[in-house]
Amino acid sequence: MSLVSGTAVYIMIWWMVLFAVLPIGTSPDPEGDPQTGGWRGLPRRPRLPWKMAVTTLVSAVIWLGAYALIESDWLSFRSGWLALPEK
Repeated sequence: MSLVSGTAVYIMIWWMVLFAVLPIGTSPDPEGDPQTGGWRGLPRRPRLPWKMAVTTLVSAVIWLGAYALIESDWLSFRSGWLALPEK
């Protein structure tokens, strides 16, 4: 895997994990305050820096697994049981 494709895969994994982590630990404000611009569905404490740090760590672990799988011969179209037939 090259640097460009590895970075692209990591960015895609990071965004998917971010959307999975965002709803964790949030509870909407049932009343909301229209004077301050808050609405009822707005979380009281979104804790975005914490969620971004968790997203980065989880994404790194998933990316390492994806990298190991891509670089191994276990899942290969060039050799092994998934190999394309030679002409």
